[in-house]
Amino acid sequence: MTEVRSHISVSLDGYVAGPNQTPQDPLGERGERLHDWVIQTESWRREHGREGGASGADSDVVDAAQRNVGAQIMGRNMFGPPAGGAWDEDWKGWWGDEPPFRTPVYVLTHHPREPLEMDGGTTYHFVTDGIESALEQARAAAGERDVLIAGGASAINQYLAAGLLDELLLHIVPIVLGGGARLLEGVGDPKLEPVEVVAAPAVTHVRYRLG
Repeated sequence: MTEVRSHISVSLDGYVAGPNQTPQDPLGERGERLHDWVIQTESWRREHGREGGASGADSDVVDAAQRNVGAQIMGRNMFGPPAGGAWDEDWKGWWGDEPPFRTPVYVLTHHPREPLEMDGGTTYHFVTDGIESALEQARAAAGERDVLIAGGASAINQYLAAGLLDELLLHIVPIVLGGGARLLEGVGDPKLEPVEVVAAPAVTHVRYRLG
C-alpha cells in the first residue's frame, strides 16, 4: 500500500535551512552544514552520479529512505529560486539537466507552468490547486510505490498539519542555526511515535510513525 513519507535534515533548534536564503546561498547562512554528513555517504554520491563515499549506518539510512519511492512532492522554495513570483522559464531547479529524483516531481506553486521533462527520468509537474491535488496526482503516478514529501519545511508542515503524512524521518544535526526555515511550525498536535533511532557520530536519525 502506498505510504506518504518524508525525511529531512534539521538543526537542533528546528531549522531545515538557515536565515537569508538567496539564489547564491539557497540553504541560507550556515545551512549547508545540515548536509555535511550526507554528501559523504556512498548512497548520496551514487544517487548523484558520483563514485566513492562512506558506507555504514548513515548510508544505509539514506538508502532505506529513498527505497520504493514512486513520486515526490516539493514546495516552490525547494525548487527555487527563493524569490518566488512568476516563473522564469529558463529556471529548471537547482539540480542541473539531470536531477537525482528520477521520478515524477510535483511542485507546489501559485503560478502555472507547463510540465518540465528533464534527463534521467525526472519530470516536474507544477500544481496550483493545493496539497491534496498534488498528493492525488503523486499517488496516481507512484502506483503501488510510496510518495515522498521532499521538502522544504513549509511543504512538510502543510502535509503534517493536514494529517496526510504516514512517516517522518528526521536527520538531527548537532548545530544551532538560530533562524531560517522552521520545521514543525503550525502543525497542531500530531501524534508522532518514535519507531527507530540510529545514532552516528555526525547525526542522529529518528524515524516517527504518525498516528
